[in-house]
Amino acid sequence: MTTLGMVGLGRMGGNMTRRLRDRGIEVVAYDRDADLAEVADLDTLVEALPTPRLVWLMLPAGAPTDDTIATLVPLLDRGDTVVDGGNANWRVTVARARRLAAEDIALVDVGVSGGVWGYDEGYALMVGGDHDAVARLQPVFDALRPSEGGFSHAGPVGSGHFAKMIHNGVEYGMMQAFAEGVELLDAGGPDGMDVAAVLRGWQHGSVVRSWLLDLLVDAMEDEDTFAQIRGWAEDSGEGRWTVEEAIATATPAPVITAALYARFASRQDDPLAMRVVAALRQRFGGHAVRS
Repeated sequence: MTTLGMVGLGRMGGNMTRRLRDRGIEVVAYDRDADLAEVADLDTLVEALPTPRLVWLMLPAGAPTDDTIATLVPLLDRGDTVVDGGNANWRVTVARARRLAAEDIALVDVGVSGGVWGYDEGYALMVGGDHDAVARLQPVFDALRPSEGGFSHAGPVGSGHFAKMIHNGVEYGMMQAFAEGVELLDAGGPDGMDVAAVLRGWQHGSVVRSWLLDLLVDAMEDEDTFAQIRGWAEDSGEGRWTVEEAIATATPAPVITAALYARFASRQDDPLAMRVVAALRQRFGGHAVRS
């Protein structure tokens, strides 16, 4: 039986732990939140794992991951493997792997997609790392992924997080396209147009049918909840990293870039930029300004 240490039992890590256990993987689970943790601390988690150890981190990018790795390294032995399943900048991942390699500890980076539905549907896994380290984790990957597909060994360390970064950039663009389409359907066309019916029709046979479209239909059909949602969209970092990568490599990515900026615009109330536009239109063309 494969045994894994899971660190981080939030929305993703908690459901992943459940799915792994349902499929025969033994999991020793820790979270800094005592109400979620199943062991007292990282020392206890490491002691409970057979060697060579497999420790999977599902933590926010940056300091939470760095601090946890720093705590783990003195507890681990040569030949152990650390998996970073959170979203991280791939260049940071490569640097972490070098530091761990000096201790003869392998790092495998895994971009995980599936959200809160992953427990039932399975997770898409984009994996970066040494072939032998990835092979040791294959039973874990097989338990997490869907029954068909959903797994790719993308390449060396950093490849998994790079693939997930681009994946999320594409996701930004797709979500923005659906958002703009819904707004256009609602704003134009004949009076009495049934936007929800149009979207439901797109779910079958259309070239834009997708899981995102299914989620959109579900959201809009829950009219009370949808009406209460504020038009504010956070970005979790990967969209920015994708745009930065496009700039660094001089690779055109206008759709993803525009989608990221649309999220920035969502956070503004009466944005100054549009007030400037309105003021200029008044000055040169005599256009009315709304107060």
